[in-house]
Amino acid sequence: MGVVIIDGTTVRDFVNDAAAFTKSVDEQFTALDLNKDGVLSRSELRTAFESMRLIETHFGIDVATPPETLATFYDSIFDKFDGDRSGTVDRHEFREEMKKIMLAIADGLGSFPIRMVLEDDPNSLLQKAADLEASKT
Repeated sequence: MGVVIIDGTTVRDFVNDAAAFTKSVDEQFTALDLNKDGVLSRSELRTAFESMRLIETHFGIDVATPPETLATFYDSIFDKFDGDRSGTVDRHEFREEMKKIMLAIADGLGSFPIRMVLEDDPNSLLQKAADLEASKT
């Protein structure tokens, strides 16, 4: 784990750096594409989001979440990513949704720097945003 200081501008600058952002998101896409077929299936995307335990914990404490609630939640995430309703998420769709997510994070952070602990994850977009900012100074 590492500690970074980050704000909305840091994240927004990362997203606006088309080369850095595209490279980072494409690396993440490749890591998630377990069968290497060039698209993400419902199960591949679900596996990725399940590993984040988005609704299975509350401030780090496990909570009981009914399986049908989890299925509905993860299906809704997939549907959001699958813009053309093809049943798979291609690289472009993934990039566009990740851009929306990162800009929403930037809006949420605002202009006040915060200290954030990030897990050691080579595909962490927040870590890459902080690294890009650090490389400018």
